[in-house]
Amino acid sequence: MMSSTRPYRSALYIPGSKERALEKAKGLACDAILFDLEDAVAPEAKVAARTLLAQTIKSGGYGNRAKIVRVNGFDTEWGRDDVAAFVGADIDGILLPKVDSGAMVEELAQAIPDVPLWAMMETPLGMLNAAEIAAHPRLTGFVMGTNDLAKDLNTRFRADRQPLLTGLGLCVIAAKAHGVVVLDGVYNAFKDDDGLRAECEQGRDFGMDGKTLIHPAQLDIANEVFAPTEAEIDLAQRQITAFEAAQAAGEGVAVVDGKIVENLHIVTARATLAKHDAILAME
Repeated sequence: MMSSTRPYRSALYIPGSKERALEKAKGLACDAILFDLEDAVAPEAKVAARTLLAQTIKSGGYGNRAKIVRVNGFDTEWGRDDVAAFVGADIDGILLPKVDSGAMVEELAQAIPDVPLWAMMETPLGMLNAAEIAAHPRLTGFVMGTNDLAKDLNTRFRADRQPLLTGLGLCVIAAKAHGVVVLDGVYNAFKDDDGLRAECEQGRDFGMDGKTLIHPAQLDIANEVFAPTEAEIDLAQRQITAFEAAQAAGEGVAVVDGKIVENLHIVTARATLAKHDAILAME
């Protein structure tokens, strides 16, 4: 599946150092796995984690799930060796933390050929340069790092995430302008289903393509919220049928449920059905 049609409703972080978690992930209902060599791995375990993860990915078994490896930054002693370990590997992306500029994406591009590149968007400078970062020809996706962004902005926690809305909005706009996937940040309270659902709904309303997650218990809610509903699928089908009938009659617009349907609505309707089909193909 191409990145433009592949579902990214749920992207689960898995520590690259935890063999049991790596194995368990093969049976989880997530659209993507973010294999983490950065925050989830202690400094003394990073080299061993890199070796374990490379061997585990080589052994396969992850099915249609997108396999994305979050490496350490190039400003650390591990970053370049992390990237080198996955040259030629069967992965769907390399995720670089704390991306501030397009130059950082280019540095990653030079280090690994023929692999889609992903950027952690988690710094104030990254927010200001979101359009430049998204414009890199090999950049495939943004992952919002809302915890780090909140730390750098010195915000207070708010359930409505108001202090983060400017940064989130800049990244969504940049991603949509350049055809880049954008995944919302994690929800830390993994036992709070109501809070998770509210944040997923907010992210979906913003235009996010999915949610990054820290625990398998969060998968069902993210998968539900970021998938088209039955009502949305039904409406899309009826809009397309009505619009095609209107065109056949020489008319430029149709009416469905008392509302005008123009070509722009059909673009959205076809995208909704394509996403639904892509989700079914994952199962």
